[in-house]
Amino acid sequence: MAAVFPRWSNTAVRVTVIALFSGVALAIAAPMIYVRTPWSRHQYEPVDQPVEFDHRHHSQDDGINCVFCHTSVTKAGNAGIPTTDKCMGCHSQIWGQSSMLEPVRRSYFADMPLPWNMVHDLPDFVYFNHSIHVNKGVGCSTCHGRVDWMPAVYQVATLTMGWCLDCHRAPEQHLRPLDKITDMRFRPEDQSPAVRARLRDELGVQSLMDCAVCHR
Repeated sequence: MAAVFPRWSNTAVRVTVIALFSGVALAIAAPMIYVRTPWSRHQYEPVDQPVEFDHRHHSQDDGINCVFCHTSVTKAGNAGIPTTDKCMGCHSQIWGQSSMLEPVRRSYFADMPLPWNMVHDLPDFVYFNHSIHVNKGVGCSTCHGRVDWMPAVYQVATLTMGWCLDCHRAPEQHLRPLDKITDMRFRPEDQSPAVRARLRDELGVQSLMDCAVCHR
């Protein structure tokens, strides 16, 4: 008796079933893969700001230290954004009539803060305290990269849980003397293992891995 279906039908069914299962697996896996990519995190994408603030000019050309503007970084969870009063402390005398600084002048006279856009935006379920890291020998560039090279600031680190845990497992690899915290050119990896170990002991740095350290 003649076959009801041609011989290639079995192959077609197998291919169809495999394609369906592969499609379902890909639909589930694709979002998980995407959220782990730099594109999802907007990593390396400069963030537009209400004023074109060039860190290269302020940090390298003028030699302004990070803490001059980010005044609460050593004593609070947030690094702090400079007030317009601080900006105008210099710019009332320098480039006082520049059109680029019109938003700053408007903010100053209206007594309203500038709406800066956040670059490193952690989820609400993550607790991060700048002061504890800075006071334990973790430098600005360790997390923020070479901001002094950036015309517009962008996120360098992945800020993923794995990235944080890598540091928490072996914090001594990222430590530096406290007087080098804002030194963008300092490289912790250039220190010998003995120096790193000594810094860890001197600063009382612990390898904190409990969930409650970051999730409170």
